[in-house]
Amino acid sequence: MEMSLEELQVFLKEHFPQGEQYGELLALGEGTATMRLPVDDQHLRPGGTVSGPAMMGLADVAVYAALLSKIGPVSLAVTTNLNINFLRKPAADLDIIAKAQMLKVGKRLGIGEVHITSGGEGEPVAHATMTYSIPVPEKR
Repeated sequence: MEMSLEELQVFLKEHFPQGEQYGELLALGEGTATMRLPVDDQHLRPGGTVSGPAMMGLADVAVYAALLSKIGPVSLAVTTNLNINFLRKPAADLDIIAKAQMLKVGKRLGIGEVHITSGGEGEPVAHATMTYSIPVPEKR
């Protein structure tokens, strides 16, 4: 593993401080990451459900964390594609949990997926796949 949980938390604070609004990094493994978004009123949309943008942001940062666990501290790795399916209504009074894993990490692209659950249990409320562009070493 290229980065530990503690190293990645420090890196994100320094290089992506706005990322805290998308959730908290709970665990990091070899190509995996788990994040939690404490749901509050700012994340809800009419009808009492967690908004799509809140889940998309959480998913995106979770895959970024999973990718960095494989390639190390590369601040210029960026999302080039994000596809999300909203599967069921998340509870408005439970945190949402994202579990990301990298499916493939090459020299220039990383592809990952995320399962988001409401409260960390039960059937997924959303599933996302993402592609990240990895800059060449001399441009990192």
